Amino acid sequence: MTKTHGPASASIATPTPLGRASGGRLVEVRDMANSGTVDDTPAIKSEAPAQVRSTDSDIVRRIAKAAATDHQLKVLLRAVASGNAGPAELRRFQMHVDALGQAPEEQQRKCRHASEYTQPFLTFINENPTVFHAVGYFESKLHKAGYLQLNERENWTTGKVKLERGGKYFLSRNGSSLIAFVVGEKYKVGDNGVGMVVGHIDALTARVKPVSKKANVEGYTMLGVAPYAGALNNTWFDRDLGIGGRVIVKQSDGKIASRLVKLGWPIARIPTLAPHFGQPSYGPFNKETQMVPVIGILGPLEEQQALEEHMKAHGANVGTFAATQPPKLVQLIAAELGVSDYSTILNWELELFDTQPGVTGGMSQEFIFAPRIDDKLCSWAAVEGLVEATDLAAKGASVALVGLFDDEEIGSRLRQGAAGNFLPGVVERIVDTFTENGQGRSNSLAQTYANSFLLSADVTHAVNPNFVSAYLTDHMPKLNVGITISADSNGHMTTDSISTAFLSEVARKCGSELQVFQIRNDSRSGGTVGPMLSSAMGVRAIDAGLPQLSMHSIRATTGALDPGLGTKLFRGFFELWEEVDAQFRE
Repeated sequence: MTKTHGPASASIATPTPLGRASGGRLVEVRDMANSGTVDDTPAIKSEAPAQVRSTDSDIVRRIAKAAATDHQLKVLLRAVASGNAGPAELRRFQMHVDALGQAPEEQQRKCRHASEYTQPFLTFINENPTVFHAVGYFESKLHKAGYLQLNERENWTTGKVKLERGGKYFLSRNGSSLIAFVVGEKYKVGDNGVGMVVGHIDALTARVKPVSKKANVEGYTMLGVAPYAGALNNTWFDRDLGIGGRVIVKQSDGKIASRLVKLGWPIARIPTLAPHFGQPSYGPFNKETQMVPVIGILGPLEEQQALEEHMKAHGANVGTFAATQPPKLVQLIAAELGVSDYSTILNWELELFDTQPGVTGGMSQEFIFAPRIDDKLCSWAAVEGLVEATDLAAKGASVALVGLFDDEEIGSRLRQGAAGNFLPGVVERIVDTFTENGQGRSNSLAQTYANSFLLSADVTHAVNPNFVSAYLTDHMPKLNVGITISADSNGHMTTDSISTAFLSEVARKCGSELQVFQIRNDSRSGGTVGPMLSSAMGVRAIDAGLPQLSMHSIRATTGALDPGLGTKLFRGFFELWEEVDAQFRE
């Protein structure tokens, strides 16, 4: 997210009182003081609050069963059962009660605990360090979920893949932006709109320069890189940096292909100057001359000559792209791809990234410490939510859509950015496909936009306990609570009273809690893709995302439950937005 520090949140959706299911059904009142649960979780004792003791015993047992393989949930249940739970813990317990205390059809929608999404999100973060890898991951996930891949170059009514009601599709642009959507079986052009969750998939990074081979400095091999957005800030010092991205290769049949690559170990480091050297070590630092990654040490002269001969023998001659890059790096990338003729490497887009894996942390493992949270977090949760909502969305009357865009951190103004025509173009082609003879295409498109709703999902600022004064009172989002609505009086966010009421109703119906954030008057707000997309299409819109600490640091923090809480809200949006929209129709 392109934003500064900021104030954070007051909850605007009141949690369901303990002892009631969110659907309004009274949970059967039972005295749990003397009854045990499973998996060594203690019984609810008389010291526990009365509303906890009245919770249905079957629900408690089901929570306890889940706790057998979930350490965080087990700690929570023990605290609640013993009467030692604080307000935040009671609220988390109630979320589990609500999720398991639904009517059968509601249980089908909310069958997984938020904690079950923690490890899958970490696996995604750790295995997909670049924007190209992330898009490739989502393409694979959608394909496995039965989505068909569209090609922008082909006709979607007569081509290999044709749009049909009840169908589910995805496409990418530039390998770095992605749109996935489901067309409802009852979809009627114009009368029905598009429910959209959109965000950005790029993250701050250091990109390898077009000519990255630099002169050796005192025996060190250096790599020419440039900061993408706010990267190469002080948090990039002394980090173990890996390299990866995409490589453009000419194949033996003459066709040109894009290949993903990442090396399995850190190859670079930007070393600090020890404080013993005084003022030069304090900064500020020149990103061109003092933050150049070190990637190796020159070997003996014979070794250097042998490498030079190796490069020539494998086609890295003057005039080739490979000749403009550090020889050893070319050798490593080519070996990873199985390429022996280096002249077939036409170009590449490589970037550096933090190789330290994302992990859970905290005394109860309630945090996620990870790189690239902004904004792989909301992107991942949005796709998860769409995939989980696919079956219901396919039976509906509207279009459910996720859009993930590149280049948000630098203004979104490239063809794969949100300011391009990617999303409007997809919506227009959907409308064109299903427009009946006699219907005016422009009239149908305008009507479609008027009946649509866009949720701009970008991470926002959780309250930092060491800098509480930097936040606006009553606007301090917490981790592990839920999605935060972001507001801004100067139009950096799309949020207004109508869109806030709309999302609040969705959250109420799906049992999610909302928070709210606005920055102080003496601070500057950043922006999201929301305003540019909502203004281009004229759709109702809101900005709302998951909170995090340390935005724009090379490593950041979010809550261990937040990937799951985001998925729950986004899934609820796709499943419920038509129903809620009906309440707003005149």
